[in-house]
Amino acid sequence: MGHALQPFDEDKENTVSNPIYLALDLPRLDNAVALAQKVRQHVGGLKLGLEFFCAHGHHGVHEIAKIGLPIFLDLKLHDIPNTVAAAMQAIHVLQPSIVTVHASGGRAMLEDAKAAAGEHTKVVAVTVLTSLDDGDLSRMGVAGSAHDQALRLADLAQEAGLDGIVCSGHEVGAIHKRWKNGYLVVPGLRPAIPGVSHGDQKRTVTPSEARNAGASVLVIGRPISRAEDPAAAARAIEATL
Repeated sequence: MGHALQPFDEDKENTVSNPIYLALDLPRLDNAVALAQKVRQHVGGLKLGLEFFCAHGHHGVHEIAKIGLPIFLDLKLHDIPNTVAAAMQAIHVLQPSIVTVHASGGRAMLEDAKAAAGEHTKVVAVTVLTSLDDGDLSRMGVAGSAHDQALRLADLAQEAGLDGIVCSGHEVGAIHKRWKNGYLVVPGLRPAIPGVSHGDQKRTVTPSEARNAGASVLVIGRPISRAEDPAAAARAIEATL
């Protein structure tokens, strides 16, 4: 096992004031590092998802952490409580600022995940994936709308003592009203810029709309990572907040 990472100490003012986390899910580690270096002055943190973690593991996280920004491990852990707790303990050494679990894993799993997390790690529960809509949920046997399900799962996460949740921009305002101090993460954002595709995201809003509705963290990927000039794209989005 490698040595524990030292807490980041660079760009502290920027990470506090800038809620943008860049989704850094690239297949090659050198490309991910290069992209992060380009935008580091214009984002508040870096999100590493399942694709990145499966490809690069602890080593990849260590390399990205050298850039000096907070790390968001978006692993969406979902298993029996004991297994999720063990997984959470296994990533202590990486000192992530944020880790995701699935709210649908149930209260016991959520409680054990939070209890096993590092002291400085926020544990947030994914409510309804932004790739799902009402029709998808209906086919899965979930009654009500995506909005209703997100609120139910947000209530469960709050009752379980988590730090916050992940939801689409369509639900963040309603959840913020119910959970004033919740740490609310909103992915699937698409800036109001000509030519920006929604891709596989079905329930999207703009970064400024999500921020104004109460989002704590704005997760943005392709609009920055696939831009001709990623740093300029990040600056442009930051300027709208």
